[in-house]
Amino acid sequence: MLKIDSASVEECDLEMGDSTNTNMNNTHSSQSEYDYLIKFLALGDSGVGKTSFLYQYTDATFNNKFISTVGIDFREKRIVHRAPAVDGSVGRSQRIHLQLWDTAGQERFRSLTTAFFRDAMGFLLLFDLTNELSFTNTRNWISQLQLHAYCDNPDIVLCGNKADLEDQRQVSEERAKELAEKYGLPYFETSAATGQNVTKAMECLLEHVMLRMERCIDKSQLPGVRQNQRLTSSDADAAGKDNKCAC
Repeated sequence: MLKIDSASVEECDLEMGDSTNTNMNNTHSSQSEYDYLIKFLALGDSGVGKTSFLYQYTDATFNNKFISTVGIDFREKRIVHRAPAVDGSVGRSQRIHLQLWDTAGQERFRSLTTAFFRDAMGFLLLFDLTNELSFTNTRNWISQLQLHAYCDNPDIVLCGNKADLEDQRQVSEERAKELAEKYGLPYFETSAATGQNVTKAMECLLEHVMLRMERCIDKSQLPGVRQNQRLTSSDADAAGKDNKCAC
């Protein structure tokens, strides 16, 4: 069963993360008003807070009632990305339409989840800081990504979620950073409830993906440039990988 929630489409007028609500009818009529269409997937065990994380990013809201995602869900957001120039100044503005896909963490939906891997440009891998098993299972998720994503070194940002529940913590920051360093991943401790580092994690992932795109030999030929199409996986794979977070 494919579940799609397109109720939230947001437009960022000035800075990344600043947004205003956009009527869906207007969205369809303004599909040509962006430079890149980029798809991110949120992955992790059931209950780690993937849905709440995405709602916090798109709507700045939090619902503490747990509702397990069935199949696949998604949200959207429009932002303006300003890549830094070589001299450190602010570079050219790029209008980005983000599709944020929320995947079910339960094993019975795993085949449906992996079917979406190859079509994503970047991945948010979440675990629950209050759940040791969800942290242990991040290794399995990384293995799945290496097997099913468009390349064996896709752009991934690791997030230890529920950082606001410090009194229930089971995974130390040191252990999480050690795992992230082992796989060469940026790591953030986040909270979907308070918004802690949610935007920073998303911005970091976008920076990595945009950098990969910039490294493509001939950007003018990319299907995502001014054509309302997402950058293809083969183009991105050819661009290489930078494992250090430039955020």
